[in-house]
Amino acid sequence: MADVQEKTAGANKVKKSSRLYVKAVFTGFKRGLRNQHESTSLLRIQGVTTRKETDFYIGKRCAYVYRAKKKTRVPGHTNANYLRVMWGKVIRSHGNSGAVRAQFKKNLPPKAMGKRIRIMMYPSRL
Repeated sequence: MADVQEKTAGANKVKKSSRLYVKAVFTGFKRGLRNQHESTSLLRIQGVTTRKETDFYIGKRCAYVYRAKKKTRVPGHTNANYLRVMWGKVIRSHGNSGAVRAQFKKNLPPKAMGKRIRIMMYPSRL
């Protein structure tokens, strides 16, 4: 009886998550009624619904990871692959419902709207 309990206890171990980023979605560019500013992207962070909750994410790095048509080599890796990354930073909140503004080194392409953005848990401001 004790052997059975030990075996089942080992099988039910919960695997810890090793993800170091929060999921977000690129919803569009900052805009007014007539003008659109492509240098500032609007992101909706998963699980964030108020302006107060966005304070933690200000200053965090964000990444848009996408697949390209041709392989390229990346410094520090031996094999070439199709993945590319565009880096940016969360600069401030946007509105009262938990959206944030982010600026990327190069503006995000319009085809990225609705796609996943990773907001990294660094740099820490604590």
